[in-house]
Amino acid sequence: MTQSARNSNCGCPGQMPWPMSRREMLASTANGFGLLAFQGLFGRSNVAATATAIRDFPAPHFPPKVKNVIFCFMDGGVSHVDSFDPKPKLTELDGAPFTESKNPTANGNRKWLGSPWAFRQHGESGMPVSSLFPHIARCADDIAVIRSMKADLPIHSTGVLFLHTGSNNAGRPSLGSWVNYGLGCESENLPGFVVLSFGVVPCGGLETFSNGFLPASHQATLLQADGSPIDNIQPADADARIQRAKLALLRGQNESFSRGLGGADSVESAIKNHEMAFRMQTLVPDVLDLARETEQTQALYGIDSKVPSQRLYGIQCLRARRLVESGVRFVEITCPPGASNGTWDQHGNLKGGHEKNALDTDQAIAGLITDLKQRGLFDETLIVWAGEFGRTPHSAGRDGRDHHPEGFTVWLAGGGVKGGSIYGATDELGMHAVENICTMHDLHATILHLLGLDHERLTFRFSGRDFRLTDVHGHAVHEILS
Repeated sequence: MTQSARNSNCGCPGQMPWPMSRREMLASTANGFGLLAFQGLFGRSNVAATATAIRDFPAPHFPPKVKNVIFCFMDGGVSHVDSFDPKPKLTELDGAPFTESKNPTANGNRKWLGSPWAFRQHGESGMPVSSLFPHIARCADDIAVIRSMKADLPIHSTGVLFLHTGSNNAGRPSLGSWVNYGLGCESENLPGFVVLSFGVVPCGGLETFSNGFLPASHQATLLQADGSPIDNIQPADADARIQRAKLALLRGQNESFSRGLGGADSVESAIKNHEMAFRMQTLVPDVLDLARETEQTQALYGIDSKVPSQRLYGIQCLRARRLVESGVRFVEITCPPGASNGTWDQHGNLKGGHEKNALDTDQAIAGLITDLKQRGLFDETLIVWAGEFGRTPHSAGRDGRDHHPEGFTVWLAGGGVKGGSIYGATDELGMHAVENICTMHDLHATILHLLGLDHERLTFRFSGRDFRLTDVHGHAVHEILS
């Protein structure tokens, strides 16, 4: 075809000049390639923006039963057969030789140990509770007891990590971090995950409260029980404008540094944490100011107690209520210091140790339940009472119990929980969970379910695969849900 013929073809609507030289084809389609490239870039930026929006303003997978969680961590392991799981047969065999050990050298050296505390039925449900917890006993119709918990190992460090992270190994995100990642915080001026601490690092280490591989902004904020809740919470500059100018300078430097690294999470999280710290300086002292509470409310939590550890635990429980009331999503309350490997770790002095610990925690936790109900917050709050394992029904002496992950007790209370219910069972001596066995993964799945989160869909991509709190396990325990 001649050049004039090709030119005449170009003037006809709907027709393409054919045949075309390679140079003519590239010249006529160059703008199209640019538009395709722009479309690809624009699409990716839109996806990134959408993903950011979803993470900044997350939503539950289905309608939640509760908005907040208060986790009462009973570190060291509360004895299930001395608290919420009575064993009359154990009382009958008190002092008899224990011969069921898999270790032959232990047989004959240990004896069955009956509970030194009496059990009575409480509430309309008739739930058995030992005399260790007279205040919680009065809340029997509000709590759902799981008697068939089972953990992996009889070691404090791994047990604490397993309870908090769903893994026996360090490096995974804590339960509070997963909840904060999945739902965010209701308050932009407070962190979403707070740990009320007595200054003691748990056996699992600070990894217990870590964000793991989740963005660093989801790690726990630790507030101390005594003295100033956070170091350096008071502004260094009397003039807020000076502090804001300093923060703006720091933010600019961090943003420049982050851009140079291609948007490092640690730097981005540091920027967010600096901003959060600035806002917390004015809000945290106000939220934690218990002088705003009536004497009657403070007495409900035992803050008027002359026992320092009981008073401090009462302060922490009241602070927990004020924090969730202010929009904090997940609050964990640790126990006052006790035994070296956890407050409830009584290998010896079982009676004295457990009675002291119960005195410290019983009234405050019952007061928390009562106060939440009075304020209309109970139905939107979940209270979890749990340790890393239970304690053996047998002993090498006459006043102590050892680690026991094969069967133990935890309980839940609050919105969506069937109060006055008992789920699962251990055998007649409290040795093994034998009915409706509940694992840590099941407990975590249940907590997430009450918050409106599907534990199988709450995932985070890390190191080439999707991770979740429950790994590849877990089922929500619907039998204790209302």
